[in-house]
Amino acid sequence: MTAYDILAWILLGILIAVIILVLWLMGSTPGHVARRRGHPWAEAVAVAGWITLIFGFALWPVALIWAYVDVPARRPAEPQP
Repeated sequence: MTAYDILAWILLGILIAVIILVLWLMGSTPGHVARRRGHPWAEAVAVAGWITLIFGFALWPVALIWAYVDVPARRPAEPQP
């Protein structure tokens, strides 16, 4: 093997490692954001981030938006006269 072949294998290994790292960061980002913000359904957001990333990426931005959107607090029930 020549030096170019060795360099190509090293670069291929680095490229694969970077792709895996980027996919891992994208999959964990919605759950991390939801937990950090105290989202009531943080675990559901985390699962949605991984599921949508694994099965097509099209709904991954929806999971990320869901991580930032909090459910409004319930108002206390008004007493009946």
